Amino acid sequence: MTPAADTSDIERARRIAGDVPDPEIPVLTLADLGVVRAIRREGDTIVVDLSPTYIGCPAVLAIELAVEAALREAGFAHVRIARVLSPAWSTDDISAEGREKLRAYGIAPPVGRQGKGALLFDDDTIACPRCGSTRTHKISEFGSTACKALWKCDACAEPFDYFKCI
Repeated sequence: MTPAADTSDIERARRIAGDVPDPEIPVLTLADLGVVRAIRREGDTIVVDLSPTYIGCPAVLAIELAVEAALREAGFAHVRIARVLSPAWSTDDISAEGREKLRAYGIAPPVGRQGKGALLFDDDTIACPRCGSTRTHKISEFGSTACKALWKCDACAEPFDYFKCI
């Protein structure tokens, strides 16, 4: 295979893997989330480095299988998914487009600091994704998935998920 063909295959594989939707938040793609770390060729195998959003994420295996299936369907006969834990994924890896998709979907995108304390001690102002008000409060640390908290808007009285900073 020529170097140009190899580069072309890698770029095509990157687009295909990046277009796979997140199984828990289907308006986001893996490219939006920033979990596709690298794509390379090892012999005749396309290797995709994927980082989980967090170690305990129940969607990790589903994401890996979906990427492998998408690449095989696109004609890549030999695919291997490598789970990359370092550097760890963070919410900073979510693209600006991904953050806007979250908001439009009704989930407040992550704001503020990261790190261990951010999961439990966030005191940032979270804007309601429906009306934009910052008169909001946390109802529960746990939302519809482990990576989200449940908040309520005091202005429009609507509950909403907030994608926690990690």
